[in-house]
Amino acid sequence: MDHSSAHVMEFTAEPIATTVIESAFTAQTKEKSMEKSEHLMHNKEQQQHSAYFKKISTVMKMYDRVLLFGPTNAKLELYNLLQADEQFKKVSIEVLQADKMTPAQEHAFVRNHFSKKFNIAHVGKK
Repeated sequence: MDHSSAHVMEFTAEPIATTVIESAFTAQTKEKSMEKSEHLMHNKEQQQHSAYFKKISTVMKMYDRVLLFGPTNAKLELYNLLQADEQFKKVSIEVLQADKMTPAQEHAFVRNHFSKKFNIAHVGKK
């Protein structure tokens, strides 16, 4: 995941299905906001990042184990928000730094992580 999109993968079957959640805060949005004022741009960015993280967390509520990974600090920002949310107290959340990957590399990363860490063939919903 990064600040522009999150690839949600459920490790239950082959092939791993991926759902993409996009942030509404794009370069175009930033440019339009900057034309008005820097303060407005930062407020808009905060609001849209909050909405983006909320979309991701809504999906994450369905799982017992979650792995957040990616090349930016977005995963840490989301993790910190989730740690403050009572709904996620029973969800095991791990955060790993990772380079930008192709979809096939992401699937292999997820498959490898959960297979080794939990010695299981798949991870299911609650």
